Amino acid sequence: MLTTFWQLWISAIVLGSIIGCGVLIMYTSKGMRKEETTQTTGHDYDGIEEIDNPLPRWWVFMFWGTIVFGFGYLASYGLGNFKGFLTVTVDGQEVNWTSQNQWKAEVQAFEKEIAPLYAKYSATPIEELIKNQDAVQTGQRLFKSNCSVCHGSTAKGAQGFPNLTDSDWLYGGEPAQIVQTITNGRQGAMPAWEAILGDEGIKNMVQYVRSLSGLEHDKAAADAAAPLFLQNCAMCHGADAKGNIMVGSANLTDNIWLYGGSSKQIEFTLRHGRAGKMPAHKEILGDNADAKIHLLATYVYSLSHK
Repeated sequence: MLTTFWQLWISAIVLGSIIGCGVLIMYTSKGMRKEETTQTTGHDYDGIEEIDNPLPRWWVFMFWGTIVFGFGYLASYGLGNFKGFLTVTVDGQEVNWTSQNQWKAEVQAFEKEIAPLYAKYSATPIEELIKNQDAVQTGQRLFKSNCSVCHGSTAKGAQGFPNLTDSDWLYGGEPAQIVQTITNGRQGAMPAWEAILGDEGIKNMVQYVRSLSGLEHDKAAADAAAPLFLQNCAMCHGADAKGNIMVGSANLTDNIWLYGGSSKQIEFTLRHGRAGKMPAHKEILGDNADAKIHLLATYVYSLSHK
């Protein structure tokens, strides 16, 4: 809602401009000749003289028609906080027209029209639906509209955002697990260990973690950290360090690093912890959310099941 000042300011500009145009037409029409003449206005440019003839009547009528249209437009769509007489149907109710309500009405009309197609896709298991190219492409469009801002348009992710095209899954890559992730979101948390492990313990743990995936490391430091890993980290990552999809803990034995696998990046993670959040999309996707999630999961599942 506009404040009173801006409401008056905008109304004054809009109405003043329209009324001013009408006054200008009336003023100039009074001084014009009624009939055509050969008399000139005295203006001469490169041998071309301006004849003092009145404006064509159709031209004047067009100006007046524009002014009438302007008032009709304001009456239909409103001005500032004043609502026009036009309405649209939103959530089954007639409401005053606004650009936002118009957008909602068009989206709801589209969702209603496409609902039968969504129902058809929803009735097909994801494992089978990935064979339907139209369904996969629909899921891809939903992905680009809602997920690519974090995971990238190719779904290969970035630092802190998982790559969805490989076989590494923090919370599981089965269709039901993907659906659950998209529907309810995920909240990942890696606690900071500096206060517990101390500076030397952190540096040793970096070497141990690098050793798990076969990266170059200091063996003595890694051996010193091995007991500390079992004592502090195995609860989430497992004694074999292969992670746990129940809590979303990473597999530390492969070459996939969500936040980077360099010594500095691992040390930062250990010292300060990490916090990742995948938002729940149930409400974000609006109407037909369940069907859209089904298609999104189909597309995501297809990326690693070519």
